Amino acid sequence: MSLSIGILGLGKYGRSLAENMYKFGADVLVADKDQARIDEISTKVNSAVVADLASEAELNELGLGNLDIVVVAMGSNLEASILSVAIAKEKGVGFVIAKTSSDRMTAILEKIGVDKIVDPEEESGLRTARIIASGRIMDYIDMEGNLCMVEIKPKNKWIDHTIKDLDIRKTDKINIVAMRTGKGNWVFPDPNTVITSNTSLMAVLDKKDLKSIQ
Repeated sequence: MSLSIGILGLGKYGRSLAENMYKFGADVLVADKDQARIDEISTKVNSAVVADLASEAELNELGLGNLDIVVVAMGSNLEASILSVAIAKEKGVGFVIAKTSSDRMTAILEKIGVDKIVDPEEESGLRTARIIASGRIMDYIDMEGNLCMVEIKPKNKWIDHTIKDLDIRKTDKINIVAMRTGKGNWVFPDPNTVITSNTSLMAVLDKKDLKSIQ
């Protein structure tokens, strides 16, 4: 079953995220009050709906409770963002992401239980899509040219083995540059350190090989 995601608000960030999530194979629902924006994106997602996102009734009609993830991409509209987050949480959405435009908005969104807050000045729609689409990638940093750096959870087959034993550089085409346990400090990798389920790995790899770690 594919990942289902709802994106509320179709500014530059919302459109980029929606189109990239659809390319990555997710089931994408988008909603915006602007008919022109809906018409423009309708062939690039699974479902596109005109809706007033400041209206509780219209938000309830979107069926947010059937989605795995909801992204509230309206950084300039605090009222609609708060309402959208609240309804998504009430409907039992497992992961809610919200776009912010100020420190004040960030503080409010954190208080109402948003799982992840994004600042579009620092995070592109493509970057967010890469993270969401992969159940393993926790952070993604684009590097100039063909390389990228990612923070990843270990594959099940890596757990209880050392980097040396696994020969990850050869088998998975990734170069582990740092590792940490839990929320501890990042350290340079010791090839004899045993990887556990609580290990996070920072790796550099070619962008064309991203699918190998997803």
